[in-house]
Amino acid sequence: MNEMLSFLGIALMVGLTGIGSSIGVTICGNAAVGAMKKNPDSLGQYIGLSALPSSQGLYGFVGFFMAKSALDKLLAAGAITPFTAWAIFFTGLILGVVGAYSAIRQAQVCANGIQAIGNGENVFSATMVMAVFPELYAILALLVTILTVLSL
Repeated sequence: MNEMLSFLGIALMVGLTGIGSSIGVTICGNAAVGAMKKNPDSLGQYIGLSALPSSQGLYGFVGFFMAKSALDKLLAAGAITPFTAWAIFFTGLILGVVGAYSAIRQAQVCANGIQAIGNGENVFSATMVMAVFPELYAILALLVTILTVLSL
């Protein structure tokens, strides 16, 4: 049962961050398609901003490797304890939820920037800076995951 709980946490980590990133990239892609109708020459900027929410899915993938490696070592050393199983589960849940939410919120910032660029405004750099702020929380969640896994 403890092993199953641990793997569920790892699955949530990867699944939720991936879902959040795919929603985020879709939000930005939709904004880019609309903006290209007005200003097709800024496609490179649209692509740059549209790719930003995909990073949270990568954080889930990094967390997967960290947690899976730690879990493999723990299983090889003997039975995994309920405390360890719950720690991995909640670490995965936290990274998954924070990663998904920050990807969606980051996408909303990027979509607004894409729309403004489509209207002829020069806001690419400012949008990149503003889009970093929601992502910082996904980075913090990844750091918590790394520190938790290393302490097991």
